[in-house]
Amino acid sequence: MSMTINLEQALSLRDRGAVLIDARSPAEFAEATIPGAINIPILDDTERAEVGRLYKQIGKTEARRRGVALVSPKIPAMVEQAAGLQANTALPAVVFCWRGGMRSLALTQFLELAGVPARQLSRGHKGFRRHVLDFLENGQWGRLIVFRGLTGVGKTHFLHRLVEAGFPIIDLEGLANHRGSAFGNLGLPPQPTQKMFEALIWDVLRKIPQEAFVLAEGESRHIGRVALPVQLYNSLQIETSIWLKADLSTRVRNILSDYPAIDSLKTDFTVPIKALKERLGNKTVSRYLELLDAGKWSELVRDLMENYYDPLYQHTLPKRRIEVDLDPEETALERIQSAISSVLDNRLDP
Repeated sequence: MSMTINLEQALSLRDRGAVLIDARSPAEFAEATIPGAINIPILDDTERAEVGRLYKQIGKTEARRRGVALVSPKIPAMVEQAAGLQANTALPAVVFCWRGGMRSLALTQFLELAGVPARQLSRGHKGFRRHVLDFLENGQWGRLIVFRGLTGVGKTHFLHRLVEAGFPIIDLEGLANHRGSAFGNLGLPPQPTQKMFEALIWDVLRKIPQEAFVLAEGESRHIGRVALPVQLYNSLQIETSIWLKADLSTRVRNILSDYPAIDSLKTDFTVPIKALKERLGNKTVSRYLELLDAGKWSELVRDLMENYYDPLYQHTLPKRRIEVDLDPEETALERIQSAISSVLDNRLDP
């Protein structure tokens, strides 16, 4: 039996619970990988650079011999790590590197020799990346039912409540590690790279049948420093929107609850507030910095809503929409579900 498989076979194994092993260096893995893959690097970043220099300056044979010398002491630990990952499945591990070359071939052979079932992914991560780009440009998926509303209305909160009620969602801000605002990255882990963000989006969209639907939050093209693929962004504009409404006091409370341990973020708020000078002027920004220093969070957030966010995003009010008042909150979910049914049934004129 061949130890090499194609991407379709690899993804089928992945969906059934097989372990994916990325044999590339930590820096390559950090930039982007197949979602869910574990990094077991054949060479670390320094070693990869050294072998690459030898390949260019001296030749392939010397580079390969140096690679063998570097890898040999690591083989037992790599095998043990892979075997541990395989403990709960009889499926072979899928091993890949950049182009399906020597690194993934070597690790696959080490594992097979040690009795750990493994298959090498042909064309490697490069082939997977091409697959993702083709899907995001030419692929098809189900209907995207979009929640919109002013900042702090609770769009993400209600999306997650709908998950608990059995509705499918795509949490674009969750995938981007960003709340989609000037302060959206505060208190969150670093954002993924653009390549990794696209891979994460692919992993959700590919599971949405064309005859099905998924709930999403309306976003601009950019969420922090990552951008939505063009076709996905266009898909968010097709259906009648569900416009969520809440009073200002409720929205202020929602924002304050979204930023835990907010006093510890005072310093982090300074830079994005200063960045508002061009739009709001020095006098307003100075007042915001004073409110920040005094810890007057409710007053600061309310003022930002009224003078920055609401004027900025009021233009996003779509012409085709179903408005849902979230007050009282106890019955809001029922009204949202009714609005979803209305969109799905196309009961409103386009």
